[in-house]
Amino acid sequence: MKKIYLVTGAAGHLGSTVCTKLHERGERIRALVLEGENTAFLERTGAEIFTGNVLDPDSMREFFRIPEGYGAVVIHCAGIVDIGGAETPAVEAVNVDGTRNVMQLCRETGAEKVVYVCSVHALPDLPKGRVKREIGAFYPDRVDGAYAKSKARAANLVLGMAREGLPAVAVFPSGIIGPYCGRGNHLVQLVKNYMNGKLPAVVRGGYDFVDVRDAADGILAAADRGKLGESYILSGGYYEVPEMIRLLREAAGGRKIGTVPTWMAKMAAPLSEYIAKKRRRKPLFTAYSLRVLHENGRYSHDKATAELGYMPRELFETLRDTAKWLIEAGEVRPHKNKVQKRRALRKKAHAANTP
Repeated sequence: MKKIYLVTGAAGHLGSTVCTKLHERGERIRALVLEGENTAFLERTGAEIFTGNVLDPDSMREFFRIPEGYGAVVIHCAGIVDIGGAETPAVEAVNVDGTRNVMQLCRETGAEKVVYVCSVHALPDLPKGRVKREIGAFYPDRVDGAYAKSKARAANLVLGMAREGLPAVAVFPSGIIGPYCGRGNHLVQLVKNYMNGKLPAVVRGGYDFVDVRDAADGILAAADRGKLGESYILSGGYYEVPEMIRLLREAAGGRKIGTVPTWMAKMAAPLSEYIAKKRRRKPLFTAYSLRVLHENGRYSHDKATAELGYMPRELFETLRDTAKWLIEAGEVRPHKNKVQKRRALRKKAHAANTP
């Protein structure tokens, strides 16, 4: 039987990358987007685009109407990523209730395979020096922040339904970064701000960063080979934030910037959140994100590597390609390195001295 892939949250950074990977494989794709979302990049993938909302099951019924002769593989990427920390009705509704609606429709329509995209935020913290691995049950009261709690609840929901017969697996990406449609992605915004000279300094702390293309490959490998009822961490590698910026400077040019003491960043966080809210933008850092940067950010992708063939690339390559994409998209100005500047000056001087 032929397959058709149904991708929710398809206009987002990860969802659109999943559709791109499916297009490269020559698969038939259906993409679910919200009313008014920009689908220009998504249209390049040849996906059949449907408008709907995970909070309204009736709005998704046409999206879930499977053509005769096809088996459906559903990839549920839709969700709200929130680094604000405080509990909000929207985060809980979309990430938990919306996931429940999608899973129930998967069961009603007889989906062949379901991949739920969760997050490593759903995993409880461990003491420094330990490595976080897959777990069988999730505890919202043991994780920090509304986003993490909602993802823990949703993971329990999906894996509970899997035990009842839903053909589902769950994947847990770490901090997603990379090229393509990264608007709304905090890490891509960090790269953009640095390249545009709008990042005066960085904070101490670190996290595990994964290329969006590797996360998408891991999702499709889980759809192809993932064991039902299992979960897989899709991590990349742990880097301190100053080290990440050093790699970005090496990959794309730019100036050296300083590091703000943690106490100062914590004092500035409420103002940063307030200004972002007034400007109707997502804050680049918050009190919650600062806490995350000082947690244990070590994750193992050994299980995904062994069972799915998952092999993430190094961060330098990701940063180089992200910078290139942002330049090509006209969102940042290219930086000239010292060699390029010297060549430009010699060329200018030669032109001035030539009769």
